[in-house]
Amino acid sequence: MWGVTCDRRSAIPLLVALAMVVAIDLGGANAWAQNADGADDVVTSQRIGMGLAADLAEKGVEVCAGQGYAVTAVVVDPSGDPQVMMRATHAPRFTRQIATDKARAVILSGVDSGEFRASREDIRMEMDHVDGILVLDGGVKIESAGATIGALGISGAPGGDKDAACAREALEAFYERLELR
Repeated sequence: MWGVTCDRRSAIPLLVALAMVVAIDLGGANAWAQNADGADDVVTSQRIGMGLAADLAEKGVEVCAGQGYAVTAVVVDPSGDPQVMMRATHAPRFTRQIATDKARAVILSGVDSGEFRASREDIRMEMDHVDGILVLDGGVKIESAGATIGALGISGAPGGDKDAACAREALEAFYERLELR
């Protein structure tokens, strides 16, 4: 067609490369068009405040303690970075990482970690090999006015379902503070 001859095997990489260039070019043009007027130059995002994060973590530990469980509660921000960690005196040290990784699974998936686990059993084993992610029950989404502002992960109770129940009860205790924002 263009006066270039090549066999079928060498044409495939060329076509793949051409398709990638076109996709990048179209995607880049679209991105530049969106930013041409500067409307997307500064982005505002909602994040959980330190006081509420601390209150949620403390309440999560308190709720589980009332049921006889020594746990760790971690609140992560929308980027998955730990903001607050509360650990019961006798909670094993490993619960810090497990609670954090459960909360990060929420940020990754956009749903509670137990829901993520149930709906994506097909990739759970692979996801557990992603650094900083554990697809186990016990992580819940923290929302305010429809936006995910963080996640609360709890670890240490005998079963992720119990961790998740403590986390949900902690969120319910501060429902009005979350909804009014």
